[in-house]
Amino acid sequence: MRIEDLLNSNVWDVDYEPHIRVDFSKCEACRERPCIRLCPAGCFTEYGGKVMYSYEGCFECGTCRIICPHGAVEWNYPVSGRGIHLRFG
Repeated sequence: MRIEDLLNSNVWDVDYEPHIRVDFSKCEACRERPCIRLCPAGCFTEYGGKVMYSYEGCFECGTCRIICPHGAVEWNYPVSGRGIHLRFG
């Protein structure tokens, strides 16, 4: 089974409050923007030269918090019972 098929079998119960907050003013100074390249869920994108973030598809791995060179990411687990429910993994 392909990794894409495994990831598509996961289920999300999205909370209304994001479990990750991003200080986008710090993102403006960042030239590398590793979050865009390294987020395995593709939650970080660039639009019009600015970093955009959507928490709804997050895998809750914490990569964004670890790799951000400017400390722009405040990361927490979602409220109990919310977030991703992993299947086959």
